[in-house]
Amino acid sequence: MSGSGSPAGAAWERRGEKVSEIIAREIVRDVARRQLPPGSTLESENAMLQRFQIARGSLREALRILEVHGLIRMKPGPGGGPVVSEVSSRDFGRMATLFFQVLDIRFTELVEARLILEPLTARLAAERHDPEDDDDLRAVVRRGFDAGDTAEWLRADDAFHTKVLSMSGNGMLTLFTHGLKDIFTERSSTVYVAHEGDHVRRAHAEIADAIIDGDAEEAERLMREHMSEYVRAVAEREPYLMDEVVDWR
Repeated sequence: MSGSGSPAGAAWERRGEKVSEIIAREIVRDVARRQLPPGSTLESENAMLQRFQIARGSLREALRILEVHGLIRMKPGPGGGPVVSEVSSRDFGRMATLFFQVLDIRFTELVEARLILEPLTARLAAERHDPEDDDDLRAVVRRGFDAGDTAEWLRADDAFHTKVLSMSGNGMLTLFTHGLKDIFTERSSTVYVAHEGDHVRRAHAEIADAIIDGDAEEAERLMREHMSEYVRAVAEREPYLMDEVVDWR
């Protein structure tokens, strides 16, 4: 049997899957079921070997699978072992870029997806508007106005889009859309932000007002205009980027 090296491991073999993949899935299910927060230490290797009754090589391969996908990290030294990581959209985006490169997906396609999804999330944020989010959204916009340098402005810009995405009420849409944003922002220059910061801040304020007013159509329109302007600016300053394949990083 592939991957187990022991008769006990046969209990985990199903549909031709590797034992390590099945065990990795079981560990993820356990983390989700127990709602373990980031930083939580999982069972020791010996405890997992006893629990799953598999070979050490299969267990270590399972842990490597989870580590590569950013779901756990291995803490070295005494008292170390597998630790639950803080899962982020950046990890999701990084994993997705592996498939993007293999499938020869270009930045123009990534941009098109963002131009469809982010205005939609703004519409949903307005439609599902919760007044308890108003103060946080206004604070994020003000943070952008107060930002004095490019690095701080990038953090403020990310905070604004993250907040709007979270207000869409759809966790999957939030994760996927923010992952695309992370990929694009990481690889595009900050020239647009440095020279057009005031305009971007005003755009954020207008989008926030539409969301708070519950005007879904206006929120969607403004977000589409905002995203389109940003994409055009990056394309003008970095024309080579749009034709590149989104490579795995």
